[in-house]
Amino acid sequence: MPTPSTPADHRRPVILVHGLWHQPRHFDEVTRRLRQAGVEVAVPELHRGSLAADTAAVQQVVDAMGRPPIVLGHSYGGSVITGLTGISHLVYLAAFVPAEDESAAALGGPHLIDAIVRRRPDGQTELDPARAVPVLYGDCPPDKAAEAVALLRPQARGHGRGIPERAAWRTVPSAYVICTDDHAIDPAIQQRLATRCGSIVSWPTSHSPFCGRPELVVDLLSNDASFGLT
Repeated sequence: MPTPSTPADHRRPVILVHGLWHQPRHFDEVTRRLRQAGVEVAVPELHRGSLAADTAAVQQVVDAMGRPPIVLGHSYGGSVITGLTGISHLVYLAAFVPAEDESAAALGGPHLIDAIVRRRPDGQTELDPARAVPVLYGDCPPDKAAEAVALLRPQARGHGRGIPERAAWRTVPSAYVICTDDHAIDPAIQQRLATRCGSIVSWPTSHSPFCGRPELVVDLLSNDASFGLT
């Protein structure tokens, strides 16, 4: 970690919030590079049983930070970060941006995810590994896509129908990253949701740039001036 005299000391801490079926390790390459750049990073584990429980888990991490962090939410993670308090900036990465009375499912839900979901006897769902690559990781190097698929985990049902208690994007500075080659959440849906944020950028990537183009995520989050994050 940087000492108080290093140039990186001014940088805000960052929290990365993953989506459904994912886990913190999906952000490993982004986390590694951010820490090398002197940025404090936390990646909470979700899968707590509901949107409210996931939000509470991330809120604990926010509250433990020494100062308000930049919080990035990917996909369903956008619903989670929308309910937070005590944050400096929100970054929605191919993510849902719900209002107070909306759920991710109501906003359109994953465009093609239903085609690759398998129901389990225990009531959870999982993604078909063979079909997950073109939907989630279409532009990732084959080895990285294989690693990402191997990390996918079963998901309890109902999280996508959760409604946040507040809409932090109404009062907190926010940015939206549209992934224009996304086959999980329709880019047209992303474009509509992005209008709720203060700034917008488009990347020519699949749904998971933290896998295929981690440098884009790192450059955004390690530079406080990016997209109005000042």
